[in-house]
Amino acid sequence: MATTTHGITTGAVARRLGVSPTTVRSWDQRYGIGPAVRGDGRHRRWSPADVAMLEEMCRLTSSGVPPAEAARAAQRVRAGAGSETTGEPTARPVAPALSALPAAPVEPVGQVEQVERERVEQVPVEPLPLPADRSPRSGRRTGPASGLPLGDVRQECRGLARAAVRLDGPSMDRILQEVLAQHGLVTAWEEVMAPTLHAVGRKWESSDDRYVEVEHLLSWHVSTALRRAVVAAPSAVSPAAPVVLACVPAEQHTLPLEALAAGLAEQGLPTRMFGAAVPAEALDAAVRRLGPAAVALWSQARSTANHALARHVAGTAFGVRGARTAPLVLLAGPGWLGGRPGPGMVRPTGLREAIDVIARRYENRAAAAGG
Repeated sequence: MATTTHGITTGAVARRLGVSPTTVRSWDQRYGIGPAVRGDGRHRRWSPADVAMLEEMCRLTSSGVPPAEAARAAQRVRAGAGSETTGEPTARPVAPALSALPAAPVEPVGQVEQVERERVEQVPVEPLPLPADRSPRSGRRTGPASGLPLGDVRQECRGLARAAVRLDGPSMDRILQEVLAQHGLVTAWEEVMAPTLHAVGRKWESSDDRYVEVEHLLSWHVSTALRRAVVAAPSAVSPAAPVVLACVPAEQHTLPLEALAAGLAEQGLPTRMFGAAVPAEALDAAVRRLGPAAVALWSQARSTANHALARHVAGTAFGVRGARTAPLVLLAGPGWLGGRPGPGMVRPTGLREAIDVIARRYENRAAAAGG
């Protein structure tokens, strides 16, 4: 009965919302959205109206709404809930905006959400075309720097970053599914997924590797969304030769190839994804067995780029005598930068170009067969 009267603890409400208790306390301290009534002096006890307010705060910030604005809207929810249950207004004044507060010291790992606003929104973000991946454990940033601040990208990007910092998997899944449904694969990758991966990656780079768990979780959810997009795309029923997607030997970064697989699936083009660190012998066997229309080889760094392997694949001919053909080889990733692609090779500058190049390859083959 006491629990009903005085509400639930901060730990209990945090578990219900799927966030850490530190996040709940920081929202109270920074934005004034603590419990309307405190039991035992200073101890926070959350009523149903308070919980409704926090649920709205979670929903809004996960959608990319700035925390201060979300707090004001969430307080209105509590005011409505409070007036319905008690007949008394329960809203409290919002704390000063974050921009008016002095810079806060860096908190330990357990308080990662408490510094989310200072850290996520101030990290510069770069668009990530196909040849400029930034994957977990790479420890460095590659690709052309644009200095694009997080505040200038899509609202979904900010929401995804905040959900990642909170380790809020369900919100990340929801945002990614909505972006893919509304904008398509290429826009979702170039304007939401890749910039957020860069923001989170550069965040832990600048903080003594204290945010590795955030980047790993985000990468897993992005990968999951991309694979779901492949499954949801119309199946390619054409007997046309597939596109082989593979990382060169010793290369572990696969997210851009997964984005390419999803983009090709969206176009109804068949693919075979072989993933990370494909041995040269295995790649050669796969190419000879499948007779692919194109082979995309991913290399993250020059140290992993294998030009001899690329030339070998580009020169692998198959088919009946008199009509033998070889696959088009796409040199994907920053590892291939420098020098000109050899015969039968192209180096796309981004995901959209890679999809267009492969699509034209199929169109040309179809036209030649029809002629």
